[in-house]
Amino acid sequence: MKNRFNTYDIMCMVTELQRLIGMRVNQVYDIDSKTYVIRLQRSEEKSVLLLESGNRFHTTQFEWPKNVAPSGFTMKLRKHLKNKRLEKLSQLGVDRIVELQFGSGEAAYHVVLELYDRGNLVLTDCDWSILNVLRPHVEGDKIRFAVKEKYPLDRAKTSYAAPSSDALQEILANAKPGDNLKKVLNPKLEFGSAIIDHVLLENGLSGTMKLSKEPGKGFNVEQDLEKLVTALKQAEELLDIARTQVAKGYITQKKETRPDPEGGPPTFLLTSQEFHPLLFAQHRELPHAEYDTFDRAVDEFFSTLEGQKIDMKTVQVEREALKKLQNVRNDHEKRVTELSRVQDVDKQAAELISRNEPLVEQARLAVQAAIANQMSWDDINLLVKTAQDNQDPIASCIKQLKLKSNHITLLLSDPYGEEEGLKPRLVDIDLSLTAFANARRYYDQKRNAAKKQQKTLESAGKALKSAERKTKQTLKEAHTVSSIIKARKTYWFEKFFWFISSDNYLVIGGRDQQQNELLVKRYMRARDLYVHADVAGAASVIIKNPGDADVPPRTLAEAGQAAVAYSVAWEAKVLTRAWWVHAAQVSKSAPTGEYLTTGSFMIRGRKNYLLPDQLQFGFSFMFRLEDSCIEAHRDERKAVALDDASEVTSTQEMEDQEILVSDDDEPSDKEDEKPDSNKLDAITEESQPAQDSEETEQKEKEQEESNEKEDNAPEHEGGSSGSESEDTESDVLDTHIKVDHGTGRVLLQSKSRTFSEASDRSEDKVPSFPALPKKGGKKPQKEKQEKYQKPEEKKDEKGVKRGQRSKLRKIKEKYKDQDEEDRAVMMEILQSGKAEKESKKAQKKAAAAKANKVKTGPRGVKIPAPAPLILDAESDADEPEPDVDTEQTGPDADTELLSQLTGVPHTTDELLFAVPVVAPYSALVNYKYKVKLTPGASKRGKAAKTAVQVFLRDKAASPRERDLLKAVKEENIARNFPGKVKLSAPQLHKHKK
Repeated sequence: MKNRFNTYDIMCMVTELQRLIGMRVNQVYDIDSKTYVIRLQRSEEKSVLLLESGNRFHTTQFEWPKNVAPSGFTMKLRKHLKNKRLEKLSQLGVDRIVELQFGSGEAAYHVVLELYDRGNLVLTDCDWSILNVLRPHVEGDKIRFAVKEKYPLDRAKTSYAAPSSDALQEILANAKPGDNLKKVLNPKLEFGSAIIDHVLLENGLSGTMKLSKEPGKGFNVEQDLEKLVTALKQAEELLDIARTQVAKGYITQKKETRPDPEGGPPTFLLTSQEFHPLLFAQHRELPHAEYDTFDRAVDEFFSTLEGQKIDMKTVQVEREALKKLQNVRNDHEKRVTELSRVQDVDKQAAELISRNEPLVEQARLAVQAAIANQMSWDDINLLVKTAQDNQDPIASCIKQLKLKSNHITLLLSDPYGEEEGLKPRLVDIDLSLTAFANARRYYDQKRNAAKKQQKTLESAGKALKSAERKTKQTLKEAHTVSSIIKARKTYWFEKFFWFISSDNYLVIGGRDQQQNELLVKRYMRARDLYVHADVAGAASVIIKNPGDADVPPRTLAEAGQAAVAYSVAWEAKVLTRAWWVHAAQVSKSAPTGEYLTTGSFMIRGRKNYLLPDQLQFGFSFMFRLEDSCIEAHRDERKAVALDDASEVTSTQEMEDQEILVSDDDEPSDKEDEKPDSNKLDAITEESQPAQDSEETEQKEKEQEESNEKEDNAPEHEGGSSGSESEDTESDVLDTHIKVDHGTGRVLLQSKSRTFSEASDRSEDKVPSFPALPKKGGKKPQKEKQEKYQKPEEKKDEKGVKRGQRSKLRKIKEKYKDQDEEDRAVMMEILQSGKAEKESKKAQKKAAAAKANKVKTGPRGVKIPAPAPLILDAESDADEPEPDVDTEQTGPDADTELLSQLTGVPHTTDELLFAVPVVAPYSALVNYKYKVKLTPGASKRGKAAKTAVQVFLRDKAASPRERDLLKAVKEENIARNFPGKVKLSAPQLHKHKK
């Protein structure tokens, strides 16, 4: 198979690609370490030029998979070539070297593509000084291909003229007699072997002709020299035409026979073999495809190689299956033939023994007598040889003594000569049996062989039918797998960790530092959310938000689980928190004097923490739907609306509820201080009416600001100081926050009492959790809200003892952001020992006032009415926020793309291929195939194979689904596993057996 350009191909391609001159470089990509793509454009005209070191160059109309991160050579090309105009595309002399000049004058840069030997790609400046080289090396003693060296232009060949008659005679005279004509000419000429073959055939010669001095035998110089000169002149003319005219393209093909899985007539598969700009004489009888241009033919040839490889693998599997079937047939025939032969041999031996009974008996007795006389085996052999020398008839028929097995071998013949088929033969005689007993033994062996033959013939039909059935099944599976692999479309997000959340949001994470960098720079947009585990070195996770709606909390929780799972927490089996921020808060700009490494980012502003969840992942498969079946699955991963959330009562949906908390040391109403367009709707409380005068309020604000500077400044840095904060912390540490996922209740437990937010008892106070959102983002920390005092507040203070007033005043100043209800609850927690002394009447009034204000929220949780917020004039407006590129820099995972995949296929669906999915188990609850993954000791590959076997043995699986599961490559199945796992699935031990 041809896979690289020759001189004629380069000339034709350079002539055709002159149309690219004048186009500017838009971008440069690398497909692999040898193949690079240059995207060119001119007004509305676009073209993609592909360069492969050592092999080819052409434009392409196909989408080639690009590397995740550009290589260093690609970055160098981008630096010097971007926005430069292609000024020149030429061949250096007649050598297999192509030069591309970008820019002009002193700003010119040259890209030199070498298409011989191991190939090379060199970038030089206008003076041909090497700026970068793909393969640095040294040729000879003086030529060095390295940076800052001059590129050697003088080594390229400049002429391809056909040699004269005298030069040809000299070339042929120096050749060895018996050499092929093409072998002699090819090293001396620049035409290439294909053109030499073509012109020789056109002039009545052949490249396989051997040089000979005898006329009429092979190539004779005296007779055929003129024909050879004419042929080489034609080759020169072909190259001249290639420099001026655009050539057509031809792909020669080979016909491969492949059997029909249904047992019908065989079909044929055409595989591409060579590409040429001319249909040569040696290829005219072969099947071929014609294209308008050579460039188009080359692009088609290389782009179909992968599909052709899949077809050839399928043909190979089919051939092996048919070979196995033929081996079964041959083995059956061999067994039947062998049994027939054994029957004939045993029958003849028995007949010969019966007809030579006296002779057999005498020979047996003679040997037994010698053994009975205790003669050694050597003496017995000597005795037999002596008797044979004396022409003893009995000893003459003994050909071998097998005394170890108590046998002798006799040469017996038919003494009567009645049957022509009864020829003399060697027969083994058992010394312990008489002649008739030996004959009977052979007859028994013959009957046993006949029975075996009969059984073999009877079971042969079943065995052959079973083998044929397995072969047809193998052929069918090979055809199915081939069609599935061809239809398989690799989505752009599969190079990352990915899954689709329960609310149909695409969540992607980086596998390494380079992918983390790529995710944020190329794929994260303004509406997306950035999620990260509270562990160094964890994967960066992005929630793609294609619409304007806020991301639901269930999706946030699942993304947080993924961020934790794809970190060291999985192997360590440790629960940790994750947090999320908006895309605008993620920046690559480091503070002055600092440097951010690859995959590291600066988070500005507030982090929104998620409660830690169990390390439970799931493994499943999603199926690509045919376009006509997409509508039936349109809303199967629809987000649960807040208005309808209260009606959801299933246990699983209760478990999906998550609570978000801020990164502050203790929960407070500071999260409700300033509204934000991207915030998550938090549970807020109604503000109280104002009672104090404005002057008193202003004084309190000044005092509170001074207290905050003293007490809260160290807390902003992560620490805490001051007696009040220490006392409060010591009391709060005795308090435990717990979420009942089954009922949706939020519990605040202390050593003495427990408060339930969903409780209906009047003596229990309800704490406010401002970080219980359902959608949107949290409110920034520096935003503030005007505080009012309840009319009931003075009444409560008059009922309190004098010794407690100063303490209550301090608490009021520190927790001024809380309303009366929160303050009462927190005081009840911190002073549980004195709670019983509180007036029952005051408790009933507070409970009644609360009952009049609260509303029922999702899943039965009572939510106070939202408080009207008054923005503080001094906010975070002065704090610079990092810029985020709102322009789309990568593929957009829109709803249409995700709607093509389903985890719950219907029996009527037409499925194209299967995609393995690893996601938080809550996102896979409704999927048809799923197993649970938890941290364990099983290796990923072994666990993945076990899971696939579980799916294949599922009784609900359809044949098409099983075919799709089998067609998935093994290396892709366990690619997204977090690490070593433990599988959990119903009846798993049976599947393992």
